[in-house]
Amino acid sequence: MPAPASDTPAPHTPVLLDAILNAVAPVEGVWLDGTFGAGGYARGLLEAGAACVIGVDRDPLAFEMATEWAGGFGERLKLVEGTFSDLDDLAASIGHPQLDGVVLDLGVSSMQLDRAERGFSFMRDGPLDMRMGQAGPSAEDLVNDAPEAALADILFHYGEERAARRIARAIVAERAETRINSTAQLVQIIEKNLPRAKPGQSHVATRSFQAIRIAVNDEFGQLAEGLMAAERALKPGGQLAVVTFHSLEDRIAKRFLQDRASTGGGGSRHAPAEAERMPTFTLTPRRAIAPDKGEVASNPRARSAKLRVARRTDVPAGAPQTDILGVPPLTEIL
Repeated sequence: MPAPASDTPAPHTPVLLDAILNAVAPVEGVWLDGTFGAGGYARGLLEAGAACVIGVDRDPLAFEMATEWAGGFGERLKLVEGTFSDLDDLAASIGHPQLDGVVLDLGVSSMQLDRAERGFSFMRDGPLDMRMGQAGPSAEDLVNDAPEAALADILFHYGEERAARRIARAIVAERAETRINSTAQLVQIIEKNLPRAKPGQSHVATRSFQAIRIAVNDEFGQLAEGLMAAERALKPGGQLAVVTFHSLEDRIAKRFLQDRASTGGGGSRHAPAEAERMPTFTLTPRRAIAPDKGEVASNPRARSAKLRVARRTDVPAGAPQTDILGVPPLTEIL
């Protein structure tokens, strides 16, 4: 029985962890946690029986926060800085070219939201940053330098914000007078251009902040590449678990897995039949898993979460294919 790493509690509660462990049981072999964050999934996998977990994260803060407890797992926990879009190369670089499992928890982590200086939260005033890896162009750069049409497209495509053009126009007008460099400034611009949220509705800045964060970190591009990297890295019988938090990223995961689990064929008078092919994944189960009422009550972050699980077949990985996933290319927007 694996020994617990430490008495130090994890910094936050990982969403749908029990559902993941139940869906992939028994947990064995080498797993890769592509969004290490506060380490909740890695700890859960190790304590459930994984021989080794590779924790990957682009945010150096994640590994700084893990120093209090990670050593208790010894060589069973290996931490690697990088993006999960390169997870197959990262795993191979430390001697694990074939994996028994991959888990991805998408979106922004609570440890990032809780730190005002990271600029992710519209509830806390701080520098307009939003970079998960703390490198490259920031949200401040995007908001102040992107053309108005590009800003509107980002807000619409990545945040599903209906007032995208109005907000983009207001941002451009404001930045002509003074540089927008704080979350409070951006929130104020958005609030001036949208009706006040009704009781029970999300804050009016929610969609815009989501959209800008996704663009700054190329989250959809990273997700598409990460799913294909997982397909390459997983051994036959290996399992992929993906936790999503909003409809846009869930659509990408769903389309990828449905495509890779398809055998082709079919067809109708409206669409030609596909050539028959061998699937690289089987869906286990076929539909997404949602959190139960108890988890939502104890962890509100789980409210919109969905878990998709698939098992790798022995068919060689398919060719890279992003056009079917419905990802608006960031290069075209900017």
